[in-house]
Amino acid sequence: MTTTLLDVQHLTKSFGARKVVDDVSFAVGRGQTLGLLGPNGAGKSTTVSMICGLIQAEQGTVMLDGQAMGPGKNAVKFKIGLVPQDLALYDDLAARENLKLFGALYGLSGSQLQQRCDAVLELVNLSDRANDKPATFSGGMKRRLNIAAALLHDPELLILDEPTVGVDPQSRNAIFDSLEALKAQGRTLIYTSHYMEEVERLADHIVIIDHGKVIANETPADLYRRLPAKAALSIDLVRAIAEVDVAALSVLPGVNTVHLSDAGKHLDIALVEHDSAMSLLGWLAQHGHKTSHFSTAKTNLEDVFLTLTGRSLRD
Repeated sequence: MTTTLLDVQHLTKSFGARKVVDDVSFAVGRGQTLGLLGPNGAGKSTTVSMICGLIQAEQGTVMLDGQAMGPGKNAVKFKIGLVPQDLALYDDLAARENLKLFGALYGLSGSQLQQRCDAVLELVNLSDRANDKPATFSGGMKRRLNIAAALLHDPELLILDEPTVGVDPQSRNAIFDSLEALKAQGRTLIYTSHYMEEVERLADHIVIIDHGKVIANETPADLYRRLPAKAALSIDLVRAIAEVDVAALSVLPGVNTVHLSDAGKHLDIALVEHDSAMSLLGWLAQHGHKTSHFSTAKTNLEDVFLTLTGRSLRD
């Protein structure tokens, strides 16, 4: 049976009149990868900051390995490794020198520091660039070095806050390779993102936050069971579709939900079965709606979010 490493209860935080985090609770088991998912501005980064003790919660508690996370200098904070959304590197210091500096802040020195630098550089596949400066690195390489810095002190919990922002697909895959290696080692991870496909690839358990509130807290399989639809149809229209036609489309046989975006020129339709796609395309053609592109797919976590909130994750 998995034991709880992190227990977050009733976290609340406001900035001015705006409540950014509203009674957020969840737990992370030891060795588990939890995906913390939500659109930009949902409260993910603020929640992470409270978990790490970087900002004080107005209400609620954070317990890590049975110890309370408090303000200021706190021994329990050393059990967390944080990969922040903004890069935290010195561009004019070699990669290894960056790591030595961060390692010294964690109290590492001598052969122990050297061994940890070697280990984390190998994990993120940067051993051959150890003596190069981050100023010469791609965005993805900098992100991987950031992950290495967070792992130097061998934390029990690694938190990654949107670690793939602004990186190319090749670099994103390299980051995932490193994270999957950590997962295979039994490391406990929290991965925040507004990209469903990233969380689907990594997470054993998913917490979805919207407008500062937890709207789902379950396994990916349980989330899929919420969906009445089995397939999705994505359509780009030549011209915007009228609301009256969207309403008519919504009640056709085989249609579960219809979501309109791109100023009325894009439709995302959740289908009860794949077989419904062709009849819907035919209906659009009969009603004068020309398509420039369409595609079908199985349902995914983006559809779950749409079902729960009535809007797209990236709206």
